[in-house]
Parts: sequence; C-alpha cells; structure tokens
Amino acid sequence: LQAYERRFPTCPLIPMFVASDTVNEYKSEDDSIHVIERRCKLDIDAPRLLKKIAGVDYVYFVQKNSLNRRERTLHIEAYNETFSNRVIINEHCCYTVHPDNEDWTCFEQSASLDIKSFFGFESTVEKIAMKQYTSNIKKGKEIIEYYLKQLEEEGITFVPRWTPPVACKLESSTSHPRRPVSPAINIPDSATKEGLNSKEILNTSSSPSEQTAGTPDDKLDADYIKRYLGDLTPMQESCLIRLRQWLQETHKGKIPKDEHILRFLRARDFNIDKAREILCQSLTWRKQHQVDYILDTWNPPQVLQDYYAGGWHHHDKDGRPLYVLRLGQMDTKGLVRALGEEALLRYVLSINEEGLRRCEENTKVFGRPISSWTCLVDLEGLNMRHLWRPGVKALLRIIEVVEANYPETLGRLLILRAPRVFPVLWTLVSPFIDDNTRKKFLIYAGNDYQGPGGLLDYIDKEIIPDFLGGECMCEVPEGGLVPKSLYRTAEELENEDIKLWTETIYQSASVFKGAPHEVLIQIVDASSVITWDFDVCKGDIVFNIFHSKRAPQPPKKDSLGAHSITSPGGNNVQLIDKVWQLGRDYSMVESPLICKEGESVQGSHVTRWPGFYILQWKFHSMPACAATNLPRVDDVLASLQVSSHKCKVMYYTEVIGSEDFRGSMTSLESSHSGFSQLSAATTSSSQSHSSSMISR
Repeated sequence: LQAYERRFPTCPLIPMFVASDTVNEYKSEDDSIHVIERRCKLDIDAPRLLKKIAGVDYVYFVQKNSLNRRERTLHIEAYNETFSNRVIINEHCCYTVHPDNEDWTCFEQSASLDIKSFFGFESTVEKIAMKQYTSNIKKGKEIIEYYLKQLEEEGITFVPRWTPPVACKLESSTSHPRRPVSPAINIPDSATKEGLNSKEILNTSSSPSEQTAGTPDDKLDADYIKRYLGDLTPMQESCLIRLRQWLQETHKGKIPKDEHILRFLRARDFNIDKAREILCQSLTWRKQHQVDYILDTWNPPQVLQDYYAGGWHHHDKDGRPLYVLRLGQMDTKGLVRALGEEALLRYVLSINEEGLRRCEENTKVFGRPISSWTCLVDLEGLNMRHLWRPGVKALLRIIEVVEANYPETLGRLLILRAPRVFPVLWTLVSPFIDDNTRKKFLIYAGNDYQGPGGLLDYIDKEIIPDFLGGECMCEVPEGGLVPKSLYRTAEELENEDIKLWTETIYQSASVFKGAPHEVLIQIVDASSVITWDFDVCKGDIVFNIFHSKRAPQPPKKDSLGAHSITSPGGNNVQLIDKVWQLGRDYSMVESPLICKEGESVQGSHVTRWPGFYILQWKFHSMPACAATNLPRVDDVLASLQVSSHKCKVMYYTEVIGSEDFRGSMTSLESSHSGFSQLSAATTSSSQSHSSSMISR
C-alpha cells in the first residue's frame, strides 16, 4: 500500500497523469478505515482536432480508495467527471489477501465504457479509451515494482500490520474473530502477470475434503509439489489450486491429475481463463471418444503392429520416456490406404496415453517430476512418397489433435538424418505446430547427430539404437511397404471410421437432399434444457429446432424417392409431415445454423413451452449464381452424382431439468472439438435461449 500511495499526487511513470487533488478524506478512530477521494487530471493522448472540437485540453476523473486494515482489503473506484453526460466510464479494483497463503496478494480489476454520444466521433473515442486502458494495465506491474524498489532503497523493507487498540482487542476477541497475525504482506514478482488485465489471482479456497483421490490432502505441501509437480512460483501454484477446485465444483466426470492440469496451464502461460477453455474442450473430447479407456479396450490392427515403425525405447538422460519413430522407413501412404485416418489417429492416441502412463512410472522411479517424453525421429529413407497429399493431411490432423489434447507432453524432439526433401515437409507441417513446441525441436542433417551437441548429449551411449550406430538392440518394427492386397476401398474405410468412433452413446445419421434427419423430443415441464452435441462428418448441413403442440406421425424410413438409395453409414428419419405448414402446425424456435463439414457443434436450448420439439439436420444447398439464370458447370456435374447430395452426422442429445442446468452445462457451453478436419477457426451462434459452439 505504501508503494501504491507514492503514485500520488502525480506519477512520472504515467505521463498522462498530470496531477491530483484530495477532495475528501476520512479516518476511523482506531485507524482501521481510511477512505480518500481524489480528483485526477489526465492529459489524454487524443488527436488535436478532437480536443479542439470537444473544447478541452484535460480530462478529470474522480478516484475513491477505501482501505480496511481490519479486513485487509483495498477497494479502488474511479469514474469520469468530464463529459459524464456523454461518456460513462467506471473502473473497480480490489486488493485482498489470498485465503490459503497470507503472503499472497489477490488482485481483481474490471472496467466498463458506455459512449452515448460524442460529436460524431464515438468510434474514435472508444478506440482511444481502449488504447489508454490497455497501456495502463500493462504498466501496472512495472509501476508497483518501481516504488517497491524505491522503498527498499530508503531502508523500508517491513511494514508492521495494523493491530487494534486494547479496548478493541477485548471486544473483537468475542465478536470479531480474525486471522492470526503473520508477517507483512509480500507481493511476489509473478503475482501480477503482464498482459492479464483481470483477476490475476482470484480469491478462492481449497477444502481438503474436496481433493482428488490418490493425491495428498494438502495441495500446498512443499514436499508434494517438489516430488510430483516441480518448481512452481506462488502465482503458478495459486492458478493450479483455483483451476482444480473449479473442475471439482463444476465438472461432472473424471477430474485429471494435478500433473495434467499443470500441462494446460503451462501451455497457456498460466492464463487461467485460456487454460480452462482448452482443458474443458479436451475433457469433452476425451469423454466423447472414450480416450480414457483406449489402452484397455482397443487392440491395434495387425497392420499397425507390423508396419508402423515406432515404439518406446528406454529413457533419455533426464529420465523422460524415449519414443523412437523411423518415419523414413514407414509407408504412410500404405497405412492410410489400408487403415484410414481414424485408425491411424487412434493408434497415435494410444501412444500418447501410454506416454502419460510412462511419465507417472518414471516419476516414481527417479524420485522427481517427469511430465513429458522425448521423441527421436529418424528420417533416413524419407522421399517424395511421404509427401502424398492424403498422408500429409492425416499427419496434419494427428498433429492438431495431439496439440489440442496433450499439451506440454513433448519435452524434446530429436530429428536425425534429415534429407533434402525434409524442408518441403517441414514447410507443410510447421504452421500447425505450437511455437513453444517448435522450440523443442533439434534437427540434424546427415551424420551430424554423431558429433558435438549431438545424440550423446541427450541419450546415454548404452541405449543408442543399433540402426543409429549404437550398441542397443531396438525392438521398433522396421516398417517397409504395406502390401497392396491389404488396401481397402474408400467406402470400406468410411464405414470403418464411423465404427471406430460410434462405439459410444453417439448415433450416426445420413442426410440427403430433400430428406433431412429429424429427432423427436417430448418436453413435459417448461424451462427444461435440450442439449445437443454433433459432428458433421461429411457435407454441409443446416441445423434447426422446431416446436409443435401435437405429436408428429410415427417416424418412417425414407426411401429417398426416385434415387432408392439406402443409408449404409446411418439412419434417416423424417417426422415433419409434408402437409404441415410452418407457422400453423409447427414453429421455428431458433434461427437456422449452417454447419460445415468437419465442424463439431455443442449447444443448448431452454424450452419455453411443453410439447414436442424436433431437432432437424437438413442438407445445405449452395446458393445459385446471382449473375445469371444459367446453371453453372459445377452445379450440373454435381447434380449427376447422387453421392454429392449425401451428408453424415454423429449426434447425441439429452434433456436436463432446469434445476440441474447450470452445473451440468458449464463445460458443454464452452466446449468444442475438431472431429473430421483441422481446427482453423472458431465461431459461435448464440440467441437469448440457446448457445451453440462450432469448431472448424
């Protein structure tokens, strides 16, 4: 607080802060309450023309600081005095003591801006305000550290905590119990992280009764942190506690271990909001695809066991599990043609799950936290065959899924014997690899790995594989060409892909042009919540929700009229009678949602009325060319192919009572997962009674 007060009446580190005057001040008799109100003069960095039009050179703000030494809190409120009839700015900051560690200071900040009118320059004023606010936020840590250092130079390193007078002590001992006295507050260097503008360290507690099974009760225990998690700053430890407790309170399902939660925090530089978002997405993805059980329930096809040239091989010098991949000897085209993308992806997921298990084992063996593994990739034999487009597409998708769900698991990647064609492959895949991950790559051309700074710096000589000139026999398959007799047709692979991912609660359905797929949901109690989760496996569709007071006729299988095509990969049910009229027999309760191939959509709708709700997936037709009435060549060719009018979706629906809505929907509303294609963007569609999240 003493460091903060030195910002007044003016601060050289904030050029726009010209001066300030105290307009009101109050102190309680016992000195526990101190309220001071100041009028601050600011020189806003705005265009000269705008200042001339507004008729002002300076802007005045009123700031009120309320210090409660008894409760150990500081509240700061600020609002604009200048142009208050045109622009309303409110800001609130709060400093409190962390409930789990009295040496930590929690900081929360929020602000609002409402521009009613400003001489026609509303958008300009908004940009200026956001620029100034962001600039001040980023300087917050720098300023407080400047004045803390100034205090230290003056010999002030300890400030006694406030204690009540004797009379107050007797009274408070019976009616106002407070925390035991501890040393003065120290603000850790990392407690205010640059770039985070709100809730740097939230005020949250950790109850021993809510701890995850299989880990120590005291999550702040130093021995536990050192043994299983590694060195953590107070801010990092606080982020872990808060995120874990949030999961315990809101997530219904298996809670990941602290080591895994920490990976997501590290992947987002301990920005708790961003880490929580990607962790929730990953937990939803794991549940959807039953990844937690993949090692116990899925056996890799024999083709993979014979021709996938990769496997685990001892550990590196740091104790990390070592995975060896002879990519140059592997027939990626043959594996994709024989197995399809999904089987190959599932095998890579099983490798990552095995890696997590081995990290836990090595943590116990070496007596120190090991949360990642080392991967050794031998590119001897890499050629243009490996640049086959479907194979590269499969590789990119695997990278995308692994990056999203196994962050910070790759400790080091050693790429050996990189040939001339490698830069081409690297150009294709590097944009999809996280910057932090790329920093862990070490690339060696030819036999450079045998020299200084090479393999011996990271792997003991005794376990270097024989094919790299070492003495250790490596049991990794040698790969080779997959026999063409094992290749499968596109239709066989497509059906196999669906089979792989539909061994869960999800159902598959086919959608044709003129034949949508519809699901009936009967609602008895109003304000129930309909939830959905679906993946668009093929084609583009339009998702609709309708309401009807009367039940539709029993569902009938559609024969697809003149096409007479069956649906090998899923069912097709139509409920809305062709004689029904929209607006008379049934009504649309949400705006149509267009979903592209590869998108994964989760959302919810709070029902207003009882009755019958119909979820509909309909074929999405591209709009006709507006410039001419003549059909385009592409449209004519597409109309001749029935398969071009076929879409596939995998879906799951559930009805939740309104009283259970908030807790059950917390993770669903904020989650999305890439299913069939690379995640390149995220968009959302939300109305007053629904939310849908999409991932491309």
